[in-house]
Amino acid sequence: MKVTEHIEKANGKPLFSFEILPPLKGQHIQSIFDSIDPLMEFNPPFIDVTYHREEYEFKELENGLLQKKIVKKRPGTVGICAGIQNKYNVDAIPHILCGGFTKEDTENLLIDLDFLGINNVVALRGDAVKSEIYFKPEKEGHAFASELVSQINDLNNGIYLDSDLQNTNKTNFCIGVAGYPEKHMEAPSLDSDIHFLKQKIKNGADYIITQMFFDNQKFFDFVAKCRAAGITVPIIPGLKPIATKKQLNLIPHRFSLELPDDLIMAVVKAKDNEAVKQIGIEWCTQQSKELIAKGIPVLHYYSMGKAENIKAIASEVF
Repeated sequence: MKVTEHIEKANGKPLFSFEILPPLKGQHIQSIFDSIDPLMEFNPPFIDVTYHREEYEFKELENGLLQKKIVKKRPGTVGICAGIQNKYNVDAIPHILCGGFTKEDTENLLIDLDFLGINNVVALRGDAVKSEIYFKPEKEGHAFASELVSQINDLNNGIYLDSDLQNTNKTNFCIGVAGYPEKHMEAPSLDSDIHFLKQKIKNGADYIITQMFFDNQKFFDFVAKCRAAGITVPIIPGLKPIATKKQLNLIPHRFSLELPDDLIMAVVKAKDNEAVKQIGIEWCTQQSKELIAKGIPVLHYYSMGKAENIKAIASEVF
């Protein structure tokens, strides 16, 4: 079932969903199931699975020259999604990236997903690899998520890269895209960011999932700006409980967002990370309750493969 259909079928009842990371290379899929099992009692209609593109490492040779080596640290998202759907009978949603893919690669990936009955995707540009300052697309790939959305939508209309193909089938993907309540780190302003978000919707996106935020008012203001700009698709808030003192600096730097002063001071005064974890659970629980009170249809949690704190929050909210 499509994400939009899940929302319609819920008839206003708030839904619980979450995102997981593929396991590190060499680990078994059971490590994924172990992080999902504790959360299944809250009946998630869908589970997102991130995609981690290859990275580059440079190894020094005996002659002093550097050899570029491609390293893939996490297994493929497609196989994990197939495993999740088979085991839990819920919709698994793979992230599809521009980075690291040609248009041909993307089409082949989407065909595989269609064969597997995976009909929801999240279309993202993706980040620059560690060896790049700015994002660099593949030579025959997409530079922007809006272009990726267009390609997926083309397949939904039976339009393939090879125009000579005969008797092609239309796919039926429901397309999610990212939204940034505090703007994307590369965007010059929030209004310009929303302008390009609207383009993704125009190109065929069906819903929006936001970057994490810790101040609900920023989300409410973002939604109001989107609606004023003519964006009418569902906007799903992304939430993450803070868990360590280190994240006070790591999260703002990595995701270009602000933490509320009350949360910062509570974490600073915490005696250890176990206390910080409890602060994060309580803060995210209050965020969740306020969002539900405002009629938000789905709450989406970034679990990062750790179920304990998400389960504690869901137990209080759902």
